[in-house]
Amino acid sequence: MRLIDIGVNLMNSAFDGDREEQIFKAKKAGVGPLIITGSSLEQSRAALEFARLHGLYATAGIHPHNARYWNRESAALIRNMALPGGSVAGTETAAAGAIAGAVALGECGLDYDRDYSPRAEQRRCFEEQVKLAAELKLPLFLHVRSSSQGGGAWEDFFAILKNYRTDLTRMVVHCFTGSAGELEACLELDAYIGITGWVCDERRGKHLRPLLGRIPANRLLLETDAPYLLPPPLSPGGRRGRNESANLVYIAEFIAEKLGKNIETLAEETFKNTVEFFSLEL
Repeated sequence: MRLIDIGVNLMNSAFDGDREEQIFKAKKAGVGPLIITGSSLEQSRAALEFARLHGLYATAGIHPHNARYWNRESAALIRNMALPGGSVAGTETAAAGAIAGAVALGECGLDYDRDYSPRAEQRRCFEEQVKLAAELKLPLFLHVRSSSQGGGAWEDFFAILKNYRTDLTRMVVHCFTGSAGELEACLELDAYIGITGWVCDERRGKHLRPLLGRIPANRLLLETDAPYLLPPPLSPGGRRGRNESANLVYIAEFIAEKLGKNIETLAEETFKNTVEFFSLEL
């Protein structure tokens, strides 16, 4: 059985003490290769460099929380990171000559939950990255959330994507936590759906469980979003702990049970989906 974690924030400071160990721990559990999420210029650069050194993959993009930093220079740098053989040299934090080649643009999208960046700047940053993905024919790794889990951000999110859908290749709505209507809207755009350990949360994710069966088998992708979203049953003493890619096995087993599938079947399906979505060379 093989699983691929499509979204792990491996460059997060939570992994500073054991980043390399996480790769081996995941591999031992049957999870790999990992796809590291880029959410800022610095993290995207670090993710791509780390991935190159360890035989992993990475995305490159600007998370909506960081949208206020988007400018002409950042647009050029993200473009370079996305191009095979491109360089991310030229920033104060970049290592000169780092080899790029992101497998997707993102994490990008909209987040009206905390508004770390003004909404107008979020929309501008998101649209620019969507346009870049269309130009470079790269998949999109998408983020969308609002405090109401149903209004505002979702409406603007879909409006932007619809404007460019015919020019886009593939997209995945990462860490989907929306409603049945929002799931249908995603599927109408022919989007893939990323499911995390949120679905294992009895308090927050229970509404997702009936929706799992609505996701076509060839559109489902699995992720941890580590170090975030540790499934509550894995939390020591009920306390919030660090999630890890190795825990994707638990998430997959949980989803397989809810779908009435054999875990090996689900693993095979989602592995194939991931390889095709990101055009991985394994």
